[in-house]
Amino acid sequence: MERLKTIYEAISQDGFVERTLQLINDYTNDIQNGTENFYRFNFPEHAGLCTAGAPLIGASIVACYARASLTTGSETGSSQATGPANWQIDECQEQLIEQWAKAAGLWVEDSEQTLIKTFGPKIAQGAEAKVYYREGDTSVVKERASIYSTTQKALDAIILHNTLFPETAMKVVAFTRDNDTLFRIVLTQPYVSCLRLATKEEIDEMVEAKGFHDNRNGEGVNYISDRLALEDMHPANVFIDTLTSKPTCIDCIVKFLNKEA
Repeated sequence: MERLKTIYEAISQDGFVERTLQLINDYTNDIQNGTENFYRFNFPEHAGLCTAGAPLIGASIVACYARASLTTGSETGSSQATGPANWQIDECQEQLIEQWAKAAGLWVEDSEQTLIKTFGPKIAQGAEAKVYYREGDTSVVKERASIYSTTQKALDAIILHNTLFPETAMKVVAFTRDNDTLFRIVLTQPYVSCLRLATKEEIDEMVEAKGFHDNRNGEGVNYISDRLALEDMHPANVFIDTLTSKPTCIDCIVKFLNKEA
């Protein structure tokens, strides 16, 4: 935590100048090398964190600073002050990650045209993601919007997905805003050839092996473990992979049961 404190002080005092960027980069490299831990995650989750790439680790550091700075501000001047609302946290995290990403060369302008030119045509668009894919490539590229209450939780979701489903691990490469100014995370993910959609029974068996059970809310697509909530596990998000013939999760909602924003 001492190194995080040093980074937080640098952001607060100097913004994202070269020294601050270097402090973030050095800490990120040490996390990826296994010589430092990031306090939000346990040992298995660190593998998912590192797989997600240096841009995600850096963004998570900045998001944690944003949350801490708001908490400090809300506690100043009144013992009765309440913590910041999720929308305030989300807004602050987005703004600071954008500033950091631009300073670090990780921000993409006119992202849709850039991604089409680099990775192929847009093949799908839903509430959460735009998907780009060139026939024959081994990966798809997604512009992923947040459906979570804060940007930090959207970043956590990528890490937790990678922990649970390493065969479809997401790797963050950049950040952007679309034409509607919606903040998006740009990431790559292995392309999965769909033999068919998984059945409810196959999904149940897969998540049970990972320590989850149905949360009994009547929908049949949401599960919990001692630490995590795993939601939206319907067949459209879980394929039977043509190569392995096994259920393969390409997308879901995953979050901590108890963790600050």
